[in-house]
Amino acid sequence: MLTYEPDETLAHRLDPRSKLAVQIGFAATALAHTTPRALIVLSAVTAGVLLAARVPIRRTLVTYRFALLILALAPLIAGVTFGSPWFDRPDAVASGLASYRVLLILLVSAAYVRSTPVRDSRAAIQRTIPGKPGQLLGIGVALVFRFLPVLQGDLRTIREAMAARLGTERSVVDRASTVAILGLTRAFDRADRLSLALQARCFAWNPTLPPLAFSRLDYPVLGLAVVLAVTVFY
Repeated sequence: MLTYEPDETLAHRLDPRSKLAVQIGFAATALAHTTPRALIVLSAVTAGVLLAARVPIRRTLVTYRFALLILALAPLIAGVTFGSPWFDRPDAVASGLASYRVLLILLVSAAYVRSTPVRDSRAAIQRTIPGKPGQLLGIGVALVFRFLPVLQGDLRTIREAMAARLGTERSVVDRASTVAILGLTRAFDRADRLSLALQARCFAWNPTLPPLAFSRLDYPVLGLAVVLAVTVFY
C-alpha cells in the first residue's frame, strides 16, 4: 500500500508545489509524445524520480498489480480483429506504448505519495488555487489520501475472512459479488463515521496549514517542470 513514509531523501526535502509541478509537466509530456525515443527519455526521468524518493519498486508494483494487469491486457485486446489477419500488430504496439506511458505516470505519482505528507499536499493546493475552489480541491485530495488506504484495508480484510471460511471454493461471480457488497457497506459506514468525526472535531474550511517555502533544491526541480511542460509543444 502506498502511503507517506518519513525519510531524508531529496524528494522529501522538496516543496510539494515543486513536486506537483513536475508531476503535471511529466504527465502532459508523456501523453503528448508517443515515440519510443521519447519514452526512453521519460523512462530515464522516471528512474531519477524513483531514486530521489527511494521508492521500493517491488512493493509499488504489487500495489499497482490490478492496474498493471489491465495495462498488460490492453495491447492484446487492441490487436485482436474479427477477421484476417486476426491480430493487428500496429494497433497492439500503439496500445502497448500508451500503456507504458500510463505506467510511467503511475510510478512518478508513487514517488510523490511516498515523499509528501497529506497536510503538505493540501497546503500546496490551497495556496496555489485561491478561494473556495482551492479549499474544496485541497480537502478532497486530503480525504482521498486518508480514506483510500482504509478502504483498501477493509477489502483485504474481507478477502482474508472469505479465504479463512473456504470462500475460495465458491464461484468467481459469487466471490466478486460478496466482496463488492461488503466493500460498499464498509465504505458507506466509513463515510458516516468520517462525517461524524468531522463534526465532532469542528471541521474548518481554512485550518492552520503547515508553512511552505522554496529552497535552493526546488529551483532546479521547477526548471525541470518548465522544460517538461514546454516539450509538449515540440
